[in-house]
Amino acid sequence: MTERVAPRRSFLTGLGISALGIGAMSAVAEAQAPAAGERFQPARHAADDWMDQIPGRHRVVIDSVTPDGAGSALLFANNLYDNQKGYSLTDRDLAIIVVMRHFATPFAFTDAIWTKYGKPMGEMLKFNDPNTKQPPAVNVYNGAGYGMALTNFGTTIDALVKRGTRFAICDAATHFVAMQLAGQAGNADAIYKEFAAATIPNSTFVPAGVVGVTRAQERGYSLIYAG
Repeated sequence: MTERVAPRRSFLTGLGISALGIGAMSAVAEAQAPAAGERFQPARHAADDWMDQIPGRHRVVIDSVTPDGAGSALLFANNLYDNQKGYSLTDRDLAIIVVMRHFATPFAFTDAIWTKYGKPMGEMLKFNDPNTKQPPAVNVYNGAGYGMALTNFGTTIDALVKRGTRFAICDAATHFVAMQLAGQAGNADAIYKEFAAATIPNSTFVPAGVVGVTRAQERGYSLIYAG
């Protein structure tokens, strides 16, 4: 028994965890756990309050993580607006947030970014403009003339902005893309600032896209995954 307990105690000590620490953590866990019969309520953070300021009786968050998923998210948002007539609802009755995270993140920025960084971003994403067959020089999801060639089927970012859609941009992925573009010698902070100054309308940075998706659900938004 002594031989088995000693290594475990040594391991826990190495992690900075003592018996007292374990007891303290248990006490905290018990204090945070809801009482029997009490409904769990997630903590609220002021940084997420903008999600409650969007008018609408029905709340939906659409999660996009890939270049194609970014386009699908726009299509799904448009479908939600167009298919509410049976309920006698208008666009203002819907609160829709499209989250652009992971490799969908670059499509949350305007043509100015794509004109300057389109080639390396397209290569990084393995994504080409279907019309030119080259890395995009514009944000293709805010352009006309693509039709069924893109997953948004012609639904543009600007069109959704006019209907009230809000966008959540992954800050962590934005920093990652900036670092990739900077490489060894470039200034990632300067590139990040360029991104931050060229966001699409109705957009808000969230610390990470996964945080935005989960916080929205905690505030009553139903989830649609766009890919």
